[in-house]
Amino acid sequence: MKIVFLDAKSIGEDMDLSSYEILGEVVKYDFSTPQEVGSRVQDADVIVLNKVPVNEETIGTAEKLKLVCVTATGTNNLDKEYLDSRGIAWRNVAGYSTESVAQHTFALLFYLLEHLPYYDDYVKSEKYVGDRMFTHFDRKFSEINGMTWGIIGMGAIGRRVAEIAKLFGCRVIYYSTTGKNHQPLYQQVSFEELLENSDIVSVHAPLTKETENLMDENAFARMKKSAIFLNLGRGPIVSEQALAEALNQGQIRAAGLDVLCIEPMSKDNPLRGIKDSDRLMITPHIAWASVEARTRLMEIILGQIREFFELQN
Repeated sequence: MKIVFLDAKSIGEDMDLSSYEILGEVVKYDFSTPQEVGSRVQDADVIVLNKVPVNEETIGTAEKLKLVCVTATGTNNLDKEYLDSRGIAWRNVAGYSTESVAQHTFALLFYLLEHLPYYDDYVKSEKYVGDRMFTHFDRKFSEINGMTWGIIGMGAIGRRVAEIAKLFGCRVIYYSTTGKNHQPLYQQVSFEELLENSDIVSVHAPLTKETENLMDENAFARMKKSAIFLNLGRGPIVSEQALAEALNQGQIRAAGLDVLCIEPMSKDNPLRGIKDSDRLMITPHIAWASVEARTRLMEIILGQIREFFELQN
């Protein structure tokens, strides 16, 4: 068996992939452009990839290909009709990053809620050295105990965030973007009601026709001026222009993002101009990427390959 990793760097250079070598020949490419894929997969039985497009143009030469493994949950890059027409199976992975994304949600929240950029700078700029008082009150913050946390998207990650938020004493409400996820432990509300009543709004929904551009100018206008907005779903759920205007005009208190409409960040992203880390924190799509989550991901894919070819451990 020949296994080809088309964008191995997307899972991190620290991942140990030696277990795959037990199954057969393993070839790893850091990255692959669509033009490079054809020659690289000609004799592959399995390809493992993250963002590389898989369609007739890219894998049409792969006559031996039997299985496509995506190192993610989303499969928008797969032409499934073409794969079906050739009898090529595909697998993705769900649930591997729930704990990691939930943890990062709270990291972003507390960074913004407690004005940590300001206080970090206050100490490192040595304003605290020889200060007259032991404490410094210039940026006020509140406890999240008693706050209302609105969750958009009540899948596995949304439920985990809700569970943790409740432990902190939050009242949790949610809006189901599909209408399918009903959680009796929390109050389901309309989208408008969620925006108007939440002190914290976090997005954990997939990108669909219902969620694309969901957070637009009208949505931000409905939120509390004291609210913190967090997006850990997909970038295009948010109008970045509308968010930039909401932050600049003080319509909301702050925003924390781990996803953007275009990744890596484009030069014309309207959020580039906001340099105040007390109002905006952007991380480069790392919420999913704890060591444990990435290890879990690659172990699941290894198991999928073994199962597909009916190999023993």
